[in-house]
Amino acid sequence: MKRISRPVFALKWFLPLVFIVAGAVAPAALWASNPERIPPAIFLGPLLMLVIGFVVMKQLVWGLADEVRDGGDYLVVTKGRIEERVPLSNIMNVSASTMVNPPRIELRLVEPNRLGDRIVFSPARSGTLNPFARNAIAEDLIVRVDRARANRKR
Repeated sequence: MKRISRPVFALKWFLPLVFIVAGAVAPAALWASNPERIPPAIFLGPLLMLVIGFVVMKQLVWGLADEVRDGGDYLVVTKGRIEERVPLSNIMNVSASTMVNPPRIELRLVEPNRLGDRIVFSPARSGTLNPFARNAIAEDLIVRVDRARANRKR
């Protein structure tokens, strides 16, 4: 089975840790070293950074599947401790977002499974430098899902 998603461990765990350290620990350490000379308002910027970081991470990163492997006529999706086999015939729609980081592919399912009615993952990197290029993995999935859906209707 070929892995078609990129690793997201660092995005899900390491990046939030960096946000917390930069947004909370660093100003707190600065204030603790000399509380009389540092105004409490110094925490407003880092607090705002933490709130915005939380919202962005929740919308773009934490919902991503950990791993997606291609098994030919099905995909094996892993998210946390849940591993689900998704037949291509159960996929209603494939959409790709290229102008976000990380890039995303969203699969809408005909019948929801334990992961819900949508599966979102970050595809493996393509070899192109063109930021406007179509994602090869998404294009391949669109064609194969359409074929599987046509076979399902017969």
